Amino acid sequence: MKGILIILFAALVPDALAGNPISLNDRQRSMLGVKIETIESIDKAWGLRYPAKVEVPNAQLRVLSTPFAGMTEALLVAEGDQVTKGQVVAVIQSTELLEKLGDYLDAQSQLNLAASEYKRDTQLSKEGIISERRLLETRARYTRARTAADEASQTLEYAGFDKQSLARIEKQRKLSSRLELRATQDGVVLKQMVSPGEQLEALAPVFHIARLSPLWLEIHLPLDRVAAITPGMDVRVAGLEIQGKVLTIGRMVHDADQGVMVRAEVADESGQLRPGQYVQIEIAQTGEGRRYRIPRSSLVRNEGKSMVFVEAGESYVAKTVEIVAEQASEVIIKGDINPGARIVVSGTSALKSIWLEAGE
Repeated sequence: MKGILIILFAALVPDALAGNPISLNDRQRSMLGVKIETIESIDKAWGLRYPAKVEVPNAQLRVLSTPFAGMTEALLVAEGDQVTKGQVVAVIQSTELLEKLGDYLDAQSQLNLAASEYKRDTQLSKEGIISERRLLETRARYTRARTAADEASQTLEYAGFDKQSLARIEKQRKLSSRLELRATQDGVVLKQMVSPGEQLEALAPVFHIARLSPLWLEIHLPLDRVAAITPGMDVRVAGLEIQGKVLTIGRMVHDADQGVMVRAEVADESGQLRPGQYVQIEIAQTGEGRRYRIPRSSLVRNEGKSMVFVEAGESYVAKTVEIVAEQASEVIIKGDINPGARIVVSGTSALKSIWLEAGE
């Protein structure tokens, strides 16, 4: 029945070629199910959703490890805790630390002795009492002693001892096997790697500590979509008021899904995102020309072109448009359409048939 109506309507609109109007009265619009909506103008074209994984940027992640072998005496924080730089987060009992402290005190004693001898021989050399060879030998011993003392000092500084602590140890000559591990940055404990009472080797990881803003979104895009993405494009996390920008576009195609990794950075001061979390994201495309969001039902295709029927008084004009982005039930287009225009959102197939019949 509808096919007969379309042929009948086509006979009534013999000039319905591209750009020319198709005129319908109220009864004909009702019979064809033609419905109209005002077109929605937008600033950004948010595209299809893609899966992404939340990651901590490399520069914001620290692995806190024990510098010396020992036993975990106490863990003062746990996964999820906030920590500040310099905060004691664990205590390790280490006999190796005792050895390093002893080496440091010995090295300082040797340095003090060598410095005294070098100072004495320098004065004696000026007075011509000792030979130049003896002065050179004394200077060499002083240099070796200073190097050994510097090495011992740097070893302990790496373990968290500052210069004031080392000066106090040298003055008091008091040794302890208690090693305090301190956070090296403000952040959150992401992972606890050991348990109390556990024996640890030197450099064994104890905690992962990270700053959680900004965060990375690692997006896997199909290869055929990557060409449309450039650094600086806006991205947003679906369902959350979190936005950011594309940072980098990978050069390698991943075997698992034949996709390309696109990395975006987002600020998340509200703490809604968590490392390891999978989310859905949308990438915005902007550019010259007005953009409009329309239902998929508004779009018709013919000979590789996309068109919509725009209301012009009591008629409808087919306008060619360009698809900018596609969403689940909507399409973002641009073309020669004025803001506030009304387009056909239902009955487009019937109008297309009339348009094609009239054009033959």
